[in-house]
Amino acid sequence: MNKETIENWFKELQDQICTAISTTDGKAQFEEDIWTRPEGGGGRTRIIRNGHIIEKGGVNFSAVSGPTPDKILKALNIEASDFYATGVSIVMHPQSPMVPIIHMNVRYFEMSNGISWFGGGIDLTPHYVDRADAVHFHQQLKDICDQHHPDYHAQFKTWADDYFYIKHRKETRGIGGIFFDRLSATDDISMEDRWAFVQSVGNTFAPLYTHFMTKNHPMAFGENEKQWQHLRRGRYVEFNLVLDKGTKFGLDTDGRTESILMSLPPQANWEYNFEVQPNSKEEETLSLLKKGIDWL
Repeated sequence: MNKETIENWFKELQDQICTAISTTDGKAQFEEDIWTRPEGGGGRTRIIRNGHIIEKGGVNFSAVSGPTPDKILKALNIEASDFYATGVSIVMHPQSPMVPIIHMNVRYFEMSNGISWFGGGIDLTPHYVDRADAVHFHQQLKDICDQHHPDYHAQFKTWADDYFYIKHRKETRGIGGIFFDRLSATDDISMEDRWAFVQSVGNTFAPLYTHFMTKNHPMAFGENEKQWQHLRRGRYVEFNLVLDKGTKFGLDTDGRTESILMSLPPQANWEYNFEVQPNSKEEETLSLLKKGIDWL
């Protein structure tokens, strides 16, 4: 296993996911934008828009390198070194408020001083939390984690709950999932083991999300649900611009802005001091946007 092998696999993963999403959508196709980074590397940004099911989505591959910015060196508490980072990042914003938003990122990072690690995760952000969908989602992720290490699921689910938390709103972005970062070799876990786990996470995206696309898109909704969708998208924007470390890393390393901000929805609303109606579906959803829920 080396960075070339990892990079090529991530490219294949991007191809696989784009094919699955566009086939399930049945209308829109991905547009590809190939870009280069002056300091080193580049990527393939693929965007799908105005589809039958997906309103806006992105499946991005990148492999970038060069001198590590001072801000990141300080955050990692390491001496000056060149870096290399590659991965795939995905966000899907559906047309229907009954279909959830989904995000996945799988990545590899190494430095010229020998430090290397894997990171990533997958999380679901329903506009309306459906308990059966939540159970299905978390069970799939637990099954993957359990195939690789008995401690992974509990550790990475808690990490996701803590990470995808909008502190200024005191609510989670969605129903969580798994999140992990700086996974390197330990006495009992090799980098090859870590890589096998990351591959399993990447491979689960397409069957997991196309399931929700197919199942939930036919559900009826009205103007009230659309307005709620736009408000929940606003929360998504707040997290990505204020708290998300991936967004900050991309901007701090002088990444391609259009690719970094492809995660934002095509439309989002903010209504001053919005309050949900008592005993409504919206109130139920807010009650479930909490850390530590055991969906299984």
